[in-house]
Amino acid sequence: MEEVRKHIVFHGRVQGVGFRYTARYLAQSLGLTGWVRNEWDDTVTMEVQGPEQLINKLLVNLSHGHYISIEWMDTEEIPLKREKGFSVR
Repeated sequence: MEEVRKHIVFHGRVQGVGFRYTARYLAQSLGLTGWVRNEWDDTVTMEVQGPEQLINKLLVNLSHGHYISIEWMDTEEIPLKREKGFSVR
């Protein structure tokens, strides 16, 4: 499976609901790398890398979070990076 890296900005009820820690748990369980952080404008930014089908699985599972409500996502494919793990910033 070919790896891709995506820069994603999540809009909706995504801060104060465990979004970043849920994202880290799901990404690690799928073997994805990258990071996630809160932004000043109440959005959450993520860079995630791995097989596209596993990234899609991460996004589907995030949208089923108990308190998380993703209204929309701005997604852009970006160059791959060499990194290990998935972190909360």
